[in-house]
Amino acid sequence: MQYSYSAPTRSLYIHWPFCPYRCTFCPFVALASHDSFMGRYHEALKLELIDFAQKSGQRLPLDTIYFGGGTPSTYPDDLLLDTSVILKTIFDIQPGCEITLEVNPGTVRVEQVAFWKSIGINRLSIGVQSLKDSVLKDLNRHQSQEDVTFLLSHAQDVFDNLSVDLILGLPGVSDEEWKDMLRQVVTWPIKHVSLYFLQVHENTQLYFRVQQNKVVLPCDDAVVDLYYWSVALLAEHGLNQYEVSNFAREGYESRHNRIYWDRKPYKGFGLGACSFDGSMRFQNEKNLMRYMHGMETGQDMTVFHEGLTRKQIYLEKIMLGIRRSQGVMLDEVMEMLLTQEQQTLLKQITELESEGFIKQRDGCIVLTPVGLSVENNIALRLSL
Repeated sequence: MQYSYSAPTRSLYIHWPFCPYRCTFCPFVALASHDSFMGRYHEALKLELIDFAQKSGQRLPLDTIYFGGGTPSTYPDDLLLDTSVILKTIFDIQPGCEITLEVNPGTVRVEQVAFWKSIGINRLSIGVQSLKDSVLKDLNRHQSQEDVTFLLSHAQDVFDNLSVDLILGLPGVSDEEWKDMLRQVVTWPIKHVSLYFLQVHENTQLYFRVQQNKVVLPCDDAVVDLYYWSVALLAEHGLNQYEVSNFAREGYESRHNRIYWDRKPYKGFGLGACSFDGSMRFQNEKNLMRYMHGMETGQDMTVFHEGLTRKQIYLEKIMLGIRRSQGVMLDEVMEMLLTQEQQTLLKQITELESEGFIKQRDGCIVLTPVGLSVENNIALRLSL
């Protein structure tokens, strides 16, 4: 089963898996100490891009391109330039196309910032996570507060659209330290903040340290209280919440992420990259050597595909919809359900409303501030 080349694809995700180190909390397809394979991987990535463009039979118009990782700020300049030229040759990059590059402080040379802008990148997503150096060291994250300041001081003169990622609930960060950090963040020349709860994924270094009681996580209730405080502070400074974990100044919401939340088609390229053509989900090979060899020998590197059932589509619409400030259209999900399922859903909605977790507004189910911090549990209750 292959990605539908007739799907109205207007967004690409390009995965750069290489990292100078691996963070203890990282569950992603990311490779440390593999830099010697960068050139070969780049050539395989180009083959995948060109193959897709040729099979599409047209220069697809693109609205968003996202370079994720891994650590895309380690993409060598000459190779990234080559990718940029390829993209402009085989696709029709629309005026105003949002082109994002994920960047880790401590991996950036001054001259890179202007270079990125010169090849068309217009949005940087900066992985700050924390400003406490000792906490970053414990996470095996080789950056410092000074690295963040250095990057922002140079990027603000080149990029209008800067976003930062922060992690709430990191061990070793007190409530006051978090508040002090966020008070600094809102003074930065940024347009967007992604604020994520720390998640401990199985088989990560952090997971094993927690299991061995070498790391003590903060109390859930305290983290939730800090989340409410953070939402309010960001709003006071013009960074309004438009999704559970995302905040932006007006007009600077992530257009690429909206593709995912709206369940629109997107094509992923590279190691472990995921795609969605509107009805099927796909994932690429996650082994570096198999991926490169497969692309070099003309093989299809899709190792997983899934056609979604009616109930899976319903659940995705619920889970993605309630995360957003506008909520999920009740009529849209009701029309997918059988009569008995509709009755069950309406009963759950009534119960959740009475408990103060959701409200109905303009025909949509919307999470209340209390519901925002437990949205996973609410999604499960609405999952039928």
